[in-house]
Amino acid sequence: MADNWNTDTGEAVYRSWDAVKNLRVKVRIERVTSTTALSQHLQQQVLSHQDRGAIELQTLTSQANMGDNEEELVVGWQEKFFSQYEMELFLNEAVCQTPLDRQYHTEVKALNRAKGRKNHRIFTYTDHDRYTNCLHFQQLQSTDLLHKVKSSPTFLAERMANVRHRRQDRRTMDCSIPKSKIINWEPTEEFVKSSHVINNAMQTMHIMGDLAPPGRLGQKENECLLVTIKTDGNGTVIVKPDFNKGKEPYRIVTDGGDVWRLTVENVSTSPKPEERDREHNMYKDLYVRHKENLKSLVGQDFEMPPGGVLRYLMNGEIVSAKGFEYDNLYIHFFVELPKNWSSLPLQSLSGVTQTCRTKTLGKEDVAFYSYPFSFEAFYMSETESGESIPQWPVLYFRVLSLDFWQRYRTEGYGYLLFPARPGKRTVTCHTWRPLQTGTISALRRFFIGGSPELEEISYVRVPGTFKGERLSRFGFCTQTTGSVTFNLHCIQQARAFVDVSMLKKRREKVFHQLGGFSQQGAICTILEAFQRARRKMQEARESLPRDLIHATSQLQMESSA
Repeated sequence: MADNWNTDTGEAVYRSWDAVKNLRVKVRIERVTSTTALSQHLQQQVLSHQDRGAIELQTLTSQANMGDNEEELVVGWQEKFFSQYEMELFLNEAVCQTPLDRQYHTEVKALNRAKGRKNHRIFTYTDHDRYTNCLHFQQLQSTDLLHKVKSSPTFLAERMANVRHRRQDRRTMDCSIPKSKIINWEPTEEFVKSSHVINNAMQTMHIMGDLAPPGRLGQKENECLLVTIKTDGNGTVIVKPDFNKGKEPYRIVTDGGDVWRLTVENVSTSPKPEERDREHNMYKDLYVRHKENLKSLVGQDFEMPPGGVLRYLMNGEIVSAKGFEYDNLYIHFFVELPKNWSSLPLQSLSGVTQTCRTKTLGKEDVAFYSYPFSFEAFYMSETESGESIPQWPVLYFRVLSLDFWQRYRTEGYGYLLFPARPGKRTVTCHTWRPLQTGTISALRRFFIGGSPELEEISYVRVPGTFKGERLSRFGFCTQTTGSVTFNLHCIQQARAFVDVSMLKKRREKVFHQLGGFSQQGAICTILEAFQRARRKMQEARESLPRDLIHATSQLQMESSA
């Protein structure tokens, strides 16, 4: 008999698209006495002898149902059933202080007048009862309420049980008041415990049982938690313990040594096939209407730039910086648009990352940013006959470090040329900084911060004001510093791409083939190689003797005839 119990008392999680108010749970409790134990043993023997099973089963069942040792009740979601203690408590109007207490007083008086109470031992605590929060702490006093095993709860369990109180006591904050301390750099253990708890709003319902001996109902110490049901607004239903589903019943051992059997079944009404089909069709129509609504908002035409305009989109990420001298690094960057390039009026072409501490990986000190940025630019050529490849935008950046006194030092300058081909790529840009020789400059940089800086950051590549043919940097002292890694995702869009794929033209003007410079360069390379080979053949023919050339032409004419 000791093995005929269901010991799996963990939570079961269900998903349902139907309203939780349609949930119906049937709970049955039965005291295990010597008569019921003997009847169960004899029933197993009777089932093995089918010839005399009918008579003995009826007799044993009638004996087992005698007395106040069992009860069965069908409970709906948040359906209130009063215990004997609550019936006596709420009958007195003097103890009713809240509107819920006065409502329960009215219901208890109506039950007493009608004498139509359905339950005696099984009752419920709904989500609105003040006992529900107390039961959370009662659950923490035992790892398995069905076996009354005492243990100390974990801190996470205590915090999760106190979530309901924190949600009720939470006040809305005024967004106009600035936060004085956004980041806690030195969190204490208590701060970590109190801050890192998931806070999901759940509705709870408890099905209880008064497992007192006959004639002693209505005492709080004899109440025992049978089933806990929780649900959120997303269709998740948590049941503890799970429905039996044909398995053996659960065992409940009281403090007095009595043993009870618990059976939990889902008796919710299943929808009829025609109702299920109607619901399916309703959802299908809803999804179709939603799809049509989105399609009407988006439109049928694909967004295209005007003719002769190249649209360039850059979605990038500053991944990391490494190899720099000092810690607490941040990056200041901006985009320079060359001639014939433009951007949207409200688009920002610059940005600053967060200050990041370095982490030692191998022999390098690396600062990880994962800072995203995006730019959108447009190119339009001035002349249709232009054959020069346009200049691509340039991203200039400089790496700076911050000391304890909030003073910054320049750690390095660098630039990133926008890729000419679309796609994904990872680029590592090496940096340098101006170097001022002498000990005084090094001491100034170390003690009071500051370092030589460039007046024009475009001097990293080619200054915008430079108009000459040669740019000399002779005598300019620099020092190689670290490197910055970028992840780039480039997209190019132009009507010329569609025109080329449809008309399959071999060569077009640069004005009509913006963005297709790589394809045009490949065709030009092939044509140039063909022209070189043709010139070599002509030079070889001219270097041969005239008689040999005449004989060769005669052989070609005879072979063709």
